[in-house]
Amino acid sequence: MKFSPWMMLSAVFALCFGAALSVHAEAPKTIGSIERIDPAFDKLVPVDAAIEVLADGFEWTEGPVWSSQEGGLLFSDIPRNRINKWDPKSGLSIFMNHSGYTGKTPFTGVEPGSNGLAFDSAGRLNMCCHGDRAIKRVEKDGKVTVLADKYEGKRLNSPNDLAIKSNGDLYFTDPPYGLPKGENDPGRELDWFGVYRLSKDGKLELLIKDLPRPNGVTFSPDEKFLYVAQSDPKAAVVMKYPVKEDGTLGKGAVFFDATQSVGKQKGLPDGLKTDSAGNVWTTGPGGVLVFSPEGKLLGKLLTGEATSNCAFGDDGALYITADMYLCRVKTNAKRAGKK
Repeated sequence: MKFSPWMMLSAVFALCFGAALSVHAEAPKTIGSIERIDPAFDKLVPVDAAIEVLADGFEWTEGPVWSSQEGGLLFSDIPRNRINKWDPKSGLSIFMNHSGYTGKTPFTGVEPGSNGLAFDSAGRLNMCCHGDRAIKRVEKDGKVTVLADKYEGKRLNSPNDLAIKSNGDLYFTDPPYGLPKGENDPGRELDWFGVYRLSKDGKLELLIKDLPRPNGVTFSPDEKFLYVAQSDPKAAVVMKYPVKEDGTLGKGAVFFDATQSVGKQKGLPDGLKTDSAGNVWTTGPGGVLVFSPEGKLLGKLLTGEATSNCAFGDDGALYITADMYLCRVKTNAKRAGKK
């Protein structure tokens, strides 16, 4: 049998790409376990559900977001400075290289890439870019616009996660994880790790400056509350803030405190999402923990890995980024904003 140049090129690509990444398309393996704590959990996660591995071999996965126009999931591999795409028809592919750092000199840290990803109402991809220390947006023509990289003339630390309100305002967190030397980086210009609101008219406003490590951020379905996860081992909490009419935040309260579980299981509060009923699906020690809107623990998706984030797909599944893995769990829940 003769091999055409195209067949040979395809084989080389498969070897190079497949050497690092393993895709489980036909019969995905499973990891971890599912713990059912409250009967209400059975209405959210079917009894036959499992934590399926869709792909693995990444360095650190983050920022999952379902793309209606792409018909699949986009997610970041931060150390590799890349956004990947997974869809049920074609499996895994590279969506964007140099997604978080576009500098010409080598990045000296370990987290140069994009982190949180979100689509706005116009279908444009918004990105938290660690290495470039900026919030960026991919326009319809493919050009990339810097939306925010400074606050009052000082460079941001490393935007981490974001949530876009229905009126177009963008809320994001800015911890030090993307700085080459973290909190002690000599290039750090701000004295705090904040939570910000970037209004649709381009005004950047500092909302919170007293959280040591703000990380994941998401709204309740009615947008009356903002949840902020904090990945500080000494205060591993998810905070809940009322959202005022002017877009600022009222006094926050602890929604979930995982501090006592830190070190007993892998992971910290990191990324989180709400479903259409207001339940909170937050990463934490062990995997993804599911709470009622009132804060009652309903169940756990125990990946057994340090779990960074999660997102609902239009197909009803919950997609999970957990260390080197991209996973999926079948659910009966729908993402907030989807009827």
